[in-house]
Amino acid sequence: MTMDPISELVKTLTSSSKLNELVKGGIHNLTANDVNAFPRVVFYELKDADAGYADNEAYCFEVRFQMSIFTQASTRRFEKLIAYEIDKLMRSIGYGRYDSQALYEEDTKVYHKAMRYMKGYFKEEE
Repeated sequence: MTMDPISELVKTLTSSSKLNELVKGGIHNLTANDVNAFPRVVFYELKDADAGYADNEAYCFEVRFQMSIFTQASTRRFEKLIAYEIDKLMRSIGYGRYDSQALYEEDTKVYHKAMRYMKGYFKEEE
């Protein structure tokens, strides 16, 4: 299969000058390089699995990502702007948001906005 959802996502996120300007701590897959830099975005794949079958063959698959925005009290004012830009970018490549939660991590004093997206892909003929 030639489709690579992670590459598509990274290309889309990094192509936005507005998002890159807002996210001083960078955009990271799985874990941040510098955990002291805020605001930052960390994303990871939640699911990549077959989703539809016909004649005992999968004809499509579903991909889900979580986009996490991390801010501190001094950078929290950017959270809504970052969330809006991420949402716009994700929708531009066909993802729909199915969940969003605003969290506060007591131990680190970090605000964490978790946004979850999903998209279905049709498999290409071999």
